[in-house]
Amino acid sequence: MASYRQILYHITFHTKNSEKVLHNSGNDELFKYIWGILKGKNCKLFRINGVEDHIHIICDLHPSIALANLVKDVKVASSKWIKERGLYPDFSNWAESYGAFTLSVKEKNSVIKYVMNQQEHHKKESSRDEFIRFLKENNVEFDEKYLR
Repeated sequence: MASYRQILYHITFHTKNSEKVLHNSGNDELFKYIWGILKGKNCKLFRINGVEDHIHIICDLHPSIALANLVKDVKVASSKWIKERGLYPDFSNWAESYGAFTLSVKEKNSVIKYVMNQQEHHKKESSRDEFIRFLKENNVEFDEKYLR
């Protein structure tokens, strides 16, 4: 008997202390590396993009993978890889926290377009304000004192 599913997530995480250290020159390499991690976990990447202090990932989560484990594995492996390659000299680590929001199939394309336009979008809205907006839009309770 076959099982059918689609588990779409919009995942976002910041650099430690929201340091603006992810310079565009290395982003293609970083994004390809993260894509490889996702493929290795049987997750399908729809879009990845980011700005100086955070990244966004739109993916289908394979049901054999726990979300928290996927995010941890991506952050640990990519952090080590960034440091080994010297990709971003001022990068210290990823922040411990992350955001993960489920998507419906109907929302997928509009969120992909949003992620594609991160550089333009962040000329108008700070990363912190964006994250707070995501939390509010998804009815996630939070305490602002824990947000950087």
